[in-house]
Amino acid sequence: MSETIGEQFDTSGEMDNVYNQLRDGRKLCQLMNTIVPNSIPKVNSGENSFKLMENIARFGQAARAFGLSDSETFQTVDLYEKMNLHQVVLCLFALGRKAQKQGMRGLGPKESDKNERIFSPETISQGNTVVSTQYGYNKGASQSGISFGNTRHM
Repeated sequence: MSETIGEQFDTSGEMDNVYNQLRDGRKLCQLMNTIVPNSIPKVNSGENSFKLMENIARFGQAARAFGLSDSETFQTVDLYEKMNLHQVVLCLFALGRKAQKQGMRGLGPKESDKNERIFSPETISQGNTVVSTQYGYNKGASQSGISFGNTRHM
C-alpha cells in the first residue's frame, strides 16, 4: 500500500499500527484514487470524526464499484472503532487481487480467470451413463455384525 500511494509510513503488521495508519481513511482514499483515478473526488481532513468516517465509507463505496463484493468489504465501524480489523485486511487483499487482474501491482495471490466449459448434449448424456466411483461402493453391504454404543439398560 505504501508503494502504491507513494507515501512512506510505518508498515509493521501490528494491530494497533494498522488501526493508527488507516483510522482516518485518508490513506485508503489515496489508494483507491491511485487504482481508479478520481473515484473519490473529495477526501476530508481534520479531526472531525464524522468527516473521517465519511472517508472510510467513501472508500467502501469505491471498492464495491471497483468490483469487490459485500463479503469482501467492511463497514465503517469495523475500522474506525477497531471492531473488526481482520475484515479490513481481508478487504485490502481482495482489492489487491482485483488490481492485479487489471494489470497493476497487487497484493497476495492472483485472482483466477473464469474457465467456463460448454458440453454438447451428446457428451452430457454419455457422462450420465457412467457410474462414478465417487458415489461409493457398497457391494454386499449389510448391517449384520454392527454393534454401536452400549446396550439399553432397563
